[in-house]
Amino acid sequence: MAEKACIKRLQREYRALCKEPVSNVTARPSPNDILEWHYVLEGSEGTPFAGGYYYGKIKFPPEYPFKPPGISMTTPNGRFMTQKKICLSMSDFHPESWNPMWSVSSILTGLLSFMMDKSPTTGSVTTSIAEKQRLAKSSLAFNCKNPTFRKIFPEYVEKYEEQQVSDQSVIEHPSRVLTAQERSRPLSEKIDNPIQDKKNKVEAPIWMMLLLVSVVGIVMALPLLQL
Repeated sequence: MAEKACIKRLQREYRALCKEPVSNVTARPSPNDILEWHYVLEGSEGTPFAGGYYYGKIKFPPEYPFKPPGISMTTPNGRFMTQKKICLSMSDFHPESWNPMWSVSSILTGLLSFMMDKSPTTGSVTTSIAEKQRLAKSSLAFNCKNPTFRKIFPEYVEKYEEQQVSDQSVIEHPSRVLTAQERSRPLSEKIDNPIQDKKNKVEAPIWMMLLLVSVVGIVMALPLLQL
C-alpha cells in the first residue's frame, strides 16, 4: 500500500501536469491505482517516429519519491522492447542515480528524449528507419485494440476513428480527390467542354456549306449577266 506522502506527491504532480502538460506527452494515473500511470508519447517531427503514438506504463513504488519507478512500453516501436523495463538513469534500473526532486514530468521528458535518441541500453532494440516508420503508422490502430488504453485515452480512440472515416471516404469517393486536383490545375490544362466541342464541330460544316452555296449561285448567275 502506498504511503500517504507518496499519494499526496503523485496527486500534486498530476495536477501540475494537467496545468502545464509536457509537449508530445499525455499521462494519467490508473483510476484504481495511483501508483500505476499510463502515458502516450507522440513521435517528434523530423524523426522516424513522426506520426506514431506510443503507449506505456510507469509503476511507482510505495516509497516514491524516495525510490524510482519502473518504466515499460506496450506499443511496438522499433526502439524499445515491449512489456520490458527500460533502463534509464531515472528508473529503478539505477536507484543509485535517482533524485527525489525529479517529478513525473521530468521522467516523461527524459523518456521522450531518450526514445528519439539512438543510444543503446538495456531493453532497447536496433531496427531500420523504414521499420520504425512502419510501426509508427500502425501504432494508433494497435493501441486502440487495448481495452485499458481505450478507457484511459478516449481522445486517441476518437482520433483513430476519425482517421478511419476519412480513409474510407477517400476509398469510396476517389473522384473527389481527382476533382480537387483538377481545380488546382491552370485553366489552359483543364478538361475541354465536350458540349462546346460538339457545337464547334457542328458550326464549322454549316459555314462551309453556306459559302459553297454562295459560290455556286454566283457561277450560275454569270451567263444571265452576260445576256
